[in-house]
Amino acid sequence: MTTLKILQRAKAATATLSTLTTEKKNAALSAMAEALLADTAAILSANAEDMEAAKATISAVMLDRLALTEARIAAMAEGIRQVAALPDPVGHTLSETTRADGLVIKKVSVPVGVVGIIYESRPNVTSDAAALAVKSGNVCVLRGGKEAWRSANAIVTALRRGMETVGLTPDLVNLIEDTTRQSATELMKADRYVDLLIPRGGAGLIRACVENATVPCIQTGTGICHIYVDKAADLEMALSIVDNAKMSRPSVCNACEVCLVHKEIAAEFLPRLKARLCQGRDTTAELRLDETAAQIIDGTPAGEADFDTEFLDYILAIRVVEDVEQAISHIAAHSTHHSEAIVTADRATADRFTAAVDSSAVYVNASTRFTDGGEFGLGCEMGISTQKLHARGPMGLAELTTYKYIITGNGHTR
Repeated sequence: MTTLKILQRAKAATATLSTLTTEKKNAALSAMAEALLADTAAILSANAEDMEAAKATISAVMLDRLALTEARIAAMAEGIRQVAALPDPVGHTLSETTRADGLVIKKVSVPVGVVGIIYESRPNVTSDAAALAVKSGNVCVLRGGKEAWRSANAIVTALRRGMETVGLTPDLVNLIEDTTRQSATELMKADRYVDLLIPRGGAGLIRACVENATVPCIQTGTGICHIYVDKAADLEMALSIVDNAKMSRPSVCNACEVCLVHKEIAAEFLPRLKARLCQGRDTTAELRLDETAAQIIDGTPAGEADFDTEFLDYILAIRVVEDVEQAISHIAAHSTHHSEAIVTADRATADRFTAAVDSSAVYVNASTRFTDGGEFGLGCEMGISTQKLHARGPMGLAELTTYKYIITGNGHTR
């Protein structure tokens, strides 16, 4: 089916979904989760084909993003159920005013409409996006990357069948069949059909959407995340936090890419960090060091671009800084405003850092890996917004609604 035809059918389906009761939406989500589990074998088979085709074209860590297992599919189904259990974001009275003449003005939350999502090689985004869209009363149009298309198609096939079992049109969840750049461009410029576009992927994808989209677009995903280890840090805590933020899953946007270390503890901390990340483990990290760090430990000299790169790999850039103020200045110059952390026992320094750092999530003594819709209690997420208007940080149900005014009079005229 052509992209235009899919968009037309999606737009036509908005009238159905926007008026559904909470009970009906929850029933649909439950059926979608069950259908996903029932199709586990078919989804894994499709994913195996994607994995085989992608082996020669993407890195090992990106293959991990693409890979599905029974456990990951079960987690996707559980994510759908968690969304079903959340309060319905639609139909809330956000404010109400009664004028002196008796005219009542209510501000009420409503769905956005058709939400387009352009994403790359993460099949779980398919079910997360569909679940959030259905619960928030939106129709979703998914455009996955070619590396994951078979997986996404198998997932969407299951989700659509689940909706049909409760009497809903499958056009509430749609997958673009064309994986060329043409379909992405069509989504970016589909003013008559798409109410909101969410690109979820690397810097190139997000830049393309920002530069070319004529539909409203939310920037998400790119994460040059920093951890600053202060002179007042518990160093064992800092080692654990940096290890988790860099090594647990480096291919995701909330992984740490840059570690800033206070000069007063650098001589003690950096050798311990190198031992933690680079010795005695199956997968080790490559450390890219500024001049000061390179005088303390061995590693790769950091180039000009290393502090402005989302590596998505087992690579960590390290810079030694004078104090918290220089750490804040470095983050301001190089951050993508995703997630930053400070490790310190000094409350005043922590407060200074959280007040001055302008990112969507700022942590004190915790890993940046927590920036995630599920971890924030949102069930799952549509993406991590790194901009400031409409949505910021993990995008859950509330961020997929807008509002309208409902005005009730009694023959009022002006």
